[in-house]
Amino acid sequence: MAIGATRQSTVTLATAGVVAFGGTLYLGVRNLLAGQADRARQTIPKAWDLPPRADGLYGPDDAQVQPFRRGANVDLHLMIFGDSTATGYGCHSGAEVPGALIAKALAERTGMRIRLSTKAIVGATSKGLAGQVDAMFVAGPPPDVAVIMIGANDVTALHSIAGSVQRLRAAVKRLRASGAVVIVGTCPKFGAISAIPRPLRWVAHARACQLARAQTLAVKAAGGIAVPFADFRAREFHDSPQLLFAADQYHPSAAGYALAAGQMIPALCAVLDRPDSRVVASSG
Repeated sequence: MAIGATRQSTVTLATAGVVAFGGTLYLGVRNLLAGQADRARQTIPKAWDLPPRADGLYGPDDAQVQPFRRGANVDLHLMIFGDSTATGYGCHSGAEVPGALIAKALAERTGMRIRLSTKAIVGATSKGLAGQVDAMFVAGPPPDVAVIMIGANDVTALHSIAGSVQRLRAAVKRLRASGAVVIVGTCPKFGAISAIPRPLRWVAHARACQLARAQTLAVKAAGGIAVPFADFRAREFHDSPQLLFAADQYHPSAAGYALAAGQMIPALCAVLDRPDSRVVASSG
């Protein structure tokens, strides 16, 4: 379930795979991975379309999202950061994106009015997290709850795992220092993505698993809650790709995003129920 990687990144990923081999196999492996990267670039369309917008107010009895206006009664402000996983790229309506699913579930379970704001950007890597957090501070008060989904594009762009983790840790620390509860969906697995052929897929899968493990440790150390996307329901994505992947067979479908949101909602509800969560009614 790799999200938001550009087609050009597959070339870089193929190069990484080559360095794992040596001797007389080098040339053959290089040609194989380069060819697979070229096919993947042709198969995976670039993410030109904007994902559906879902920002607004979600009430426990509201049939649909309401526009947010200054001064509106808001009990909790939920903000989404990260890449196209977080934006819901591949969905057809705002009601299907992860932020909307999480906001609606929180409203129904708590009886609170939830404001949803999205700072996530399609194609973002961990290098963009600082800018997204900066934009949050410019726009207004920090949120009560921050959800971050990031990592897949760091894998395909071959960012160092240490650097990616350091940038994520810094973002979590800033958000925690502002008083927000922080939930992070770690880097997803690449093993079920048929748009990336084997063995190139194996290279991506190995790096994704390594990054996810490092993210989990860093998020916990920074005071956040890590939700291990690398482990969640990989078998279901493998067994039902037509249902859980979008038309490009790369981004999740609405059903795939619902599974992802379903992993985060219980973790978020659990931390909000704790007396030390410090989440209070928001001024909007």
